[in-house]
Amino acid sequence: MVNQALQDLSILLSLQGEGNVTRSKVQCHKIGLSVKAGTVEVFVFDVGQKTWKSYDWSQITTVAAFGKYDSELMCYAHSKGARVVLKGDVSLKDIIDPGFRASWIAQKLNLAKIQHMDGINLDIEQEVNCSSPEYDALTALVKETTDSFHREIEGSQVTFDVAWSPKNIDRRCYNYTGIADACDFLFVMSYDERSQIWSECTAAANAPYNQTLTGYNDYIKMGINPKKLVMGVPWYGYDYTCLNLSEDHVCTIAKVPFRGAPCSDAAGRQVPYKMIMKQINSSISGNQWDQDQQAPYYNYKVRSFDPAGHFHQVWYDNPQSISLKATYIQNYGLRGIGMWNANCLDYSGDAVAKQQAEEMWEVLKPKLFQR
Repeated sequence: MVNQALQDLSILLSLQGEGNVTRSKVQCHKIGLSVKAGTVEVFVFDVGQKTWKSYDWSQITTVAAFGKYDSELMCYAHSKGARVVLKGDVSLKDIIDPGFRASWIAQKLNLAKIQHMDGINLDIEQEVNCSSPEYDALTALVKETTDSFHREIEGSQVTFDVAWSPKNIDRRCYNYTGIADACDFLFVMSYDERSQIWSECTAAANAPYNQTLTGYNDYIKMGINPKKLVMGVPWYGYDYTCLNLSEDHVCTIAKVPFRGAPCSDAAGRQVPYKMIMKQINSSISGNQWDQDQQAPYYNYKVRSFDPAGHFHQVWYDNPQSISLKATYIQNYGLRGIGMWNANCLDYSGDAVAKQQAEEMWEVLKPKLFQR
């Protein structure tokens, strides 16, 4: 928290000293206020570097800038009618104090103004007990942040990232209905759905079809307006080391506990889609499809990467699995779709990679959405 505050202060001081540059940035900012209206929300997380130059800007409505501040990205996004929003994270123990909340919000608001950004995405994934003071403090933080940003920055947007299900995932007991009411919408992180494995310790899909859609049903049953929900899909997968790989492709994994569960996806490592596409052709299984989970996977074995010579199993999402889930956005009446994260694709310009990237962007707009 201290490091983040120092980083924010450093940015503020450097931007305040830019003098003549400010005018051009204000022009970029004004363009950003004419955000695409009436369209499906396409919420993009960007974690840095310059891959954003290759994104499909015909779709993007919001970019959550989780990397180093990039004024070029901000200006370009605004020229395309898309918002650029800050990342917001804070210790929940600190926000019990109303004075601390006010100070934190003021700092973020000032940073957003100086950087000519259009809001904030609150990405807070800490444990909360249902009967703790943090439970109410978190809801208050979201409401106060939204009120401040809406009042001070015209057309601004405040969003909150939630787990794939409201059922106390990772011991996160949040006031989901209160938070949804307090902000513009929720970004549902429909991935890392194996963060707590209560059954057998085996590799499985990052975002299985039925489980993913059940999560949205549960949010809607709580009384949350579907238009307050944006479906988040993964552009990455998990590479698991198999302690044993059966003939029917069941990969037993190590027991790595997480927040009370005996096993978790922490037994694997996250791999971006671009790496998966480069590896799959040299795998020992080729692309496989799990009918129950409606998700692809493959097996490989590389001694240079794993000296012990273990089999590995990689579960991921591709255009086929994402399209199945994306099709239901309109059926559920959700606000839109987004991904973690847009940097996961190969934008090198290679013909095959270019086609693969285009297919992943294209699947975000099912024919149901096209007019």
